[in-house]
Amino acid sequence: MKVFAHRGYSGRYPENTMLAFQKAAETGCDGIELDVQLTKDGTVVVIHDESIDRTTEGTGFVKDLTYEELKKFNADAVCGGIHGFVPVPTFEEYCIWAKDQELVTNIEIKTGVYYYEGLEERTLEFVRKYGLEKKVIFSSFNHTSIIRLKELAPGIPCGALLDHPGLGNAGYYCDRYHFECYHPGVKGLTKEAVDNCRKYGILVNVWTVNDMSVLEQAYEWGCDGVISNFPEICKRWIQSKGR
Repeated sequence: MKVFAHRGYSGRYPENTMLAFQKAAETGCDGIELDVQLTKDGTVVVIHDESIDRTTEGTGFVKDLTYEELKKFNADAVCGGIHGFVPVPTFEEYCIWAKDQELVTNIEIKTGVYYYEGLEERTLEFVRKYGLEKKVIFSSFNHTSIIRLKELAPGIPCGALLDHPGLGNAGYYCDRYHFECYHPGVKGLTKEAVDNCRKYGILVNVWTVNDMSVLEQAYEWGCDGVISNFPEICKRWIQSKGR
């Protein structure tokens, strides 16, 4: 079972920052999950919320700020500033780093609240520019975005993100739309869903696994991956199982 670091090593470092990604890589995790959005001037940036209020000391929406404005805010505000000044990274900055890493990147396309024009195309452009086609998975709660990415890049795996309580007949659904992966939230994870995905050859990666009982359940049911704020703990536990 693979371990993806949720927004990097977000349990200990400021989420969706190069610091969190670098620290995640040091844990020996298998992959990193991150989120992309577009700034006012069309820069693809790595940030989860549509507004910057929670994770920085600033206020406003990503879509209303240029990158020059956005990069002035400290993304370590979510951790109380204990790591000093940590900027919001561009997706290109991440790709430059990731091309030399043995990691799979789960790229969440953040079009579920605000539909950014051209975000799918711009994100794919950087994936191709840095040769990451075989080292990424696209996912989104807005399944039209991953349908679009399947049109643009049929060979890159895509995952259907589902919030609670998940989706019945998930394996059939993913197979129907040529999605290789099903990504349910922990409260939507059921053995029935995992078995249905197995029937159709769909991989199951569950989020956000920060509880040992959920980790154990995902392992016993045969999930393919877990997305966790604490990748080091998950990785060590899985290695201890010896399979």
